[in-house]
Amino acid sequence: MIRNLLKAGLGLALAAAMLGTSPVRAQDKPKDDVTLMLNWYLYSEHAPFFLGKKLGYYAEEGINLDIQEGRGSAVTAQAVAAKSVNFGYIDVTTMIKAAAKGAPLVSTGVLFQLSPMSVMGFEEKGIRTPQQIIGKTVAITPGDSMSQMWPIFLKANDMDPRQVKIVSGDGQTKLNAVMTGRADMLLGYVMDQAIKLQDATGKPVYPIRFADSGINQISSGIIVNKDWLAEHADLTRRFMRASTRAVEAAEKDPQAAVDAMLEAKPKAGVSETLLVGLKRSIELYHTPETKGQRPFRVAMDNVNKSLDMLVEYGGVTPEQRGKPGDYVTLDYLPQN
Repeated sequence: MIRNLLKAGLGLALAAAMLGTSPVRAQDKPKDDVTLMLNWYLYSEHAPFFLGKKLGYYAEEGINLDIQEGRGSAVTAQAVAAKSVNFGYIDVTTMIKAAAKGAPLVSTGVLFQLSPMSVMGFEEKGIRTPQQIIGKTVAITPGDSMSQMWPIFLKANDMDPRQVKIVSGDGQTKLNAVMTGRADMLLGYVMDQAIKLQDATGKPVYPIRFADSGINQISSGIIVNKDWLAEHADLTRRFMRASTRAVEAAEKDPQAAVDAMLEAKPKAGVSETLLVGLKRSIELYHTPETKGQRPFRVAMDNVNKSLDMLVEYGGVTPEQRGKPGDYVTLDYLPQN
């Protein structure tokens, strides 16, 4: 009957109305409910996902995206391994450590291909090069990943550990030490502790990145459960396609990404400093090997070097090491 009505020149909507039904529109099609769990409480590096959601990139891929805050990369990795969430956005080296010990995890794209690890202090201190750290006091958290890389950073810059004074404490203690002048600098991430310092004091912060001294590990990226991935290959491709577009949009307009995150989560931070943090995050998206390529497409040689560092300093045994392809796959990224 509806065919006859259409032949008579009636539109689909009118024909459906006469039959007492509603036409199926693209936006009415059921979407896949997908949860992305982040590595930590909201801060600047998370903004691209909110921009992609606001611009409809995930919806266009048939995805109803829920973005959840995390409580550390290890906790998010456990949630993904348990299939409590679909995707995680975490430090990929943390995932590798878990996967090397048997967790069914793999990364489907590495966004931070340069390490955010830095030693940082207020710009007014005038410390701009590694050699200028000599004689200064640095706040560290013993046992964390940055403290493990610190001796390598010193060695790479021909510095003796005895040339630098150390004060130890947890994350907040490090910040307090610099804010009160008990330490000149601290070990932190360019888009995390640097922003917290600036938010708390209003003073610009200058980070000296480990990666600029050749001390580099891959960092934040997307992870999934291998078993879940085998059953949801198409959904994963759609998610990575939308996420790639979201990151590219944030690169072009960082302020729009920050605005989108604050619109969704007003307590996520302060616009001005979130923008600084996002711009510093964007600087970590590519190495010289991947410059000009789309986001998440890490060079496998970079993954291989990170594996070497994890064996030497990160608690992964040579027997557990494996190959880059055991931990990172690029098969689910857009092909053009």
